[in-house]
Amino acid sequence: MDLGIESKVALVTGGAGGLGSAIARALASEGAAVVVADLRGDAAEAVAAGIRDDGGTALGLDWELGDLDACGDRLATVESELGPVDILVNNTGGPPAMTVTEVTEDAWRDHFESMVLTVVDLTGRVVPGMRERGWGRVITSTSSGVVAPIPGLGLSNALRSTLLGWSKTLSREVARDGITCNIVVPGRIGTARTRHLDEVRAQQAGRPVEEVAEESASGIPLGRYGTPEEYATAVAFLAGRPASYITGSVVRVDGGLINAV
Repeated sequence: MDLGIESKVALVTGGAGGLGSAIARALASEGAAVVVADLRGDAAEAVAAGIRDDGGTALGLDWELGDLDACGDRLATVESELGPVDILVNNTGGPPAMTVTEVTEDAWRDHFESMVLTVVDLTGRVVPGMRERGWGRVITSTSSGVVAPIPGLGLSNALRSTLLGWSKTLSREVARDGITCNIVVPGRIGTARTRHLDEVRAQQAGRPVEEVAEESASGIPLGRYGTPEEYATAVAFLAGRPASYITGSVVRVDGGLINAV
């Protein structure tokens, strides 16, 4: 299937991580010019270099999303190097595992700024250009906790749910401008983040992490963790022209894990 995004400019935040790098490569394979943005500049450039080695167009940027004052300068660099952003993939890291009662006021504030405010601010900066061109994609990666709250991840459940309501509202505001906005929900995808959460659970239970991971995978109808590439394929589809009539949706890539309608 031709996704029709050749020559489109895609910005992927958290682009050096497991999900982000897979998304960047998937978009690049469809001909998009990809900006790999990550607070780890060297890692972002390494992902971009790999895309270029494969014949694609990519730019790696050292980008601390929490530094809102620097956002304008980073976008100016993107536009001067590749052009205005047509596809924005909001992909932020997850907060530490903790119960709601353990979260301090400072933690609520800090993680709200890094996980929510940064997404809202960046999106607000690129949407006007999308409106002018009459085409755009805003895709926000969250967590299965927005559908079925995950025990021990109270901070993540709450803050990512905020993005769910924000995206749905935005989708209705910009639909007539040719812009779609969707949420993508990963189940248990085999990334460093998933490994870390398995390690936390294993430590709490005093069990080997391999045993915890195997037990976790057995609870997924498909019987295994997903791969970053499987997740990235869904994101790339939503970025393409064939997905033009999908907006305001929550798309699960979870192997059937989420036990809710």
